[in-house]
Parts: sequence; C-alpha cells; structure tokens
Amino acid sequence: MHQLTIAGKAYRSRLLVGTGKYKDFAETRAAIDASGAEIVTVAVRRVNIGQDASQPSLLDAVPPSQFTILPNTAGCYTADDAVRTLRLARELLDGHPLCKLEVLGDPTNLFPNMPETLKAAATLVKEGFEVMVYCADDPIQCKMLEDIGCVAVMPLASLIGSGMGIVNPWNLRLIIDNAKVPIIVDAGVGTASDATIAMELGCDGVLMNTAIAHAKDPVLMASAMKKGIEAGREAFLAGRMARKYYSADPSSPTSGLIGS
Repeated sequence: MHQLTIAGKAYRSRLLVGTGKYKDFAETRAAIDASGAEIVTVAVRRVNIGQDASQPSLLDAVPPSQFTILPNTAGCYTADDAVRTLRLARELLDGHPLCKLEVLGDPTNLFPNMPETLKAAATLVKEGFEVMVYCADDPIQCKMLEDIGCVAVMPLASLIGSGMGIVNPWNLRLIIDNAKVPIIVDAGVGTASDATIAMELGCDGVLMNTAIAHAKDPVLMASAMKKGIEAGREAFLAGRMARKYYSADPSSPTSGLIGS
C-alpha cells in the first residue's frame, strides 16, 4: 500500500499518537510501540522536552532518533501564544520544522478558534514551519488552510477527549474529496472501529491520544488501533460493495444449480 507522505517524508504507519495522560513515560513508550506509530505528538506547554533540565525529559523515553516528534500547541488560545510556543519547540528540537498547530476557542469543549488558527498558520508557514493543523470539520476553512500552505489538515471527528467517534462523516468526505494534502482525523476517536471508519471514508491517517491513554489497558488498545487503521485503509483501497436496500443478492450464483 502507498505510504503516508507528509512534508516530503514517507511513513509506513497511518496512526499518529499523543503522549499525554499516561501514568508514566514507561507506559507511554509501551503504548507507542504497540501502536506502530512513527509520528508522536508532544504538548510543549505540558510535557518536558528540555525546557527544564532538572526534570526527566519525554525525549529520553521517545527519542527523536526513533520517532518523528510533532510538537503541538495544546493549551494555546491565541495565535500569538501558538506561534511563540512553536518557536520555542523548534529551538528545543534543533530546528525541526514539522509541528502541529492548534488554537483553542473554549476551555470546556476545546473546539478550535478558527480565525486565530488561520492567522497562526499564515505566520508559521511564512517562517518556514511545516504545519499540520487541527481545525473544525468545515470544508471551506480546511481548503483555506491548505491554500495557506499547511502540509496536512486535521479536522476533528468530534470534541477532543470525547470518544464520540465521527459525528459528521459527510463533512469529512467533502474535505477529503477537495484536498490535495493529507487529511488526518484529529480528536474524538474512542475505539478501533472509529479509526476504521475514518480510514474507510478515505482519510489519510488518524491522530489520537485519549482513546489509547484512557483505555483500561492502553497498550492493548494501542494494538487494536493499529489493526483498525490497517483494516480501514485496506477496505478503502479494496472498494466496498454498493449498498442495495431491499434487493437481495445471494452469495452463491443460482445459474448451473444441480437439477435446474
């Protein structure tokens, strides 16, 4: 199967995972290994990746030599805060340009502030960042982010951490059908079947954190998510049969039956 290509780099896995909400770095690493993910996102404002030299760094457990680290702006509510956070991350990661932009609009539902997201994206692209952007499932604004120069557009399936799955598959299809960059579902996945549905719709990948970290067995759920992503991608490439309501079609042919 074709690999996922983001900013000119190819990845075997189409599952991207976060690093928050685990009980410790050991569990984080075990879940990442089980998921098969190669891109790992890190909340710069919440996780130590070198900001505090006196504390353990996540990068000791998840080294950049083995994974593509994707710094994100979780917890930012303005374009200025998001840009400032990613400038710091680029310094900490030796000039690494790939990043995940998210500018939130509400601390309760964590829905994106799209005017601020668009503003931040434009600034970051001009400064040479390779921007993967969390956004609303709005086909018009997703296209605007692509036109700005984002390397991947990441519409939510449902609210961050909700586990509600894909609440509007029709919007996702509109976004996918109109895109020339990877479309990666970000936020709302609750279990493996949600990830499979996203891939069957034609998404290029899925990013998740809470669905794995808050499972009763995070490592086992990570393994399930890996399989769900792979199954959904294969089903999309295979092309599902047409739906035929009220029209039975026997699995075995009726012509040539004995005695007919």
